Amino acid sequence: MAVPNDRKYAQTHEWFKVDGNVVTAGITQFAADELTDITYVELPEPGTALEAGGSFGEIESVKATSDLNTAVSGKVVEVNTRLADEPELVNEDAFGKAWMIKIECDDLGPLENLMDGPAYDKMIAT
Repeated sequence: MAVPNDRKYAQTHEWFKVDGNVVTAGITQFAADELTDITYVELPEPGTALEAGGSFGEIESVKATSDLNTAVSGKVVEVNTRLADEPELVNEDAFGKAWMIKIECDDLGPLENLMDGPAYDKMIAT
């Protein structure tokens, strides 16, 4: 599994990709594989305010339910509505089609505390 190097990674297995002041968030393929068959993804409505370190939803699988955490504060500007009907997309393409939310941020600073691709790769290899 190739970990893209164009985003930042949290220890809780979320990824964050920056485009200007908009951050796209999702979970890693490692996390999706660990959860196994994903059955449900709960995401916030556009316009929802998020706080860094807080939750932006939940993901459920046949194995477990897990919180989805954000590393940045901001307003949700877009949600991947496909995941409501096709939660299995997370298992199939966690780094691509299964992005979860887009957050408009005023401060991208908290992303500096996250791992880059090689550091995340090292973490999941141990």
